[in-house]
Parts: sequence; C-alpha cells; structure tokens
Amino acid sequence: QVQLVESGGGLVQAGGSLRLSCAASGRTFSSYAMGWFRQAPGKEREFVAAISRSGGSTYYRDSVKGRFTISRDNDKNTVVLQMNSLKPEDTAVYYCAARRVYGTSYYTRAYDYDYWGQGTQVTVSS
Repeated sequence: QVQLVESGGGLVQAGGSLRLSCAASGRTFSSYAMGWFRQAPGKEREFVAAISRSGGSTYYRDSVKGRFTISRDNDKNTVVLQMNSLKPEDTAVYYCAARRVYGTSYYTRAYDYDYWGQGTQVTVSS
C-alpha cells in the first residue's frame, strides 16, 4: 500500500503559479503510475495529468496543456504538478492518486487509481 499527502495549494491571482507536491510513503514508489485530479464545487472529479512509473510518459487534459507540468522523483517518493498561467477555472481541490503497475502505462480515469490523497485547495482569483 501507499499513502499520499498533497501540499502546495493556496490562493493565487490569475496568471500566477503554484507548485503542488505529493509525498508518497513506502519503498515501492517507482512501481506506481501517478495522476493528478481536481474537483470543483458541484462538479465531478476530473483528470488533470498523469505520469508513468518511470516518468517517461506524461499526459494532460487539453485545458491545461502548455500550462501545467507533471514530474516525479522516484528517489524522493514525490510527484509534482507545476501550474503556470493559472485561470479562475482552475479553482478546485486537487488530488494526487496512485496505481500499482507493471508496465509503462499511465491512466486518465479516476476509477483506474487505487490510492488517493486528502486533497489540497487551489483558488485562483480573477
């Protein structure tokens, strides 16, 4: 099993940046594909970005491409979501998720993931 703890959320003006981190417990972090999701009030949880276990493959939802970057450090058991040029519509609770894998895939659907963090609030003011 793995436990996930997100940090780095906060309040930022439109056009600003935030860096979200997700710290994972355990010694097998490199066995997990990782993802970031978000959920705004009254809306369903949606995919934001995903990264394969090695970090060699990444994938983004269209609305964040070119603004967000997902990366991971398997030695430090962390995955990071760098968010630039933030917009008010990026306001949501952001969740880190993990799925144990044996290949190089990444996953974009919430039900593909087995472990979730508690979430961190991101608020972008206009």
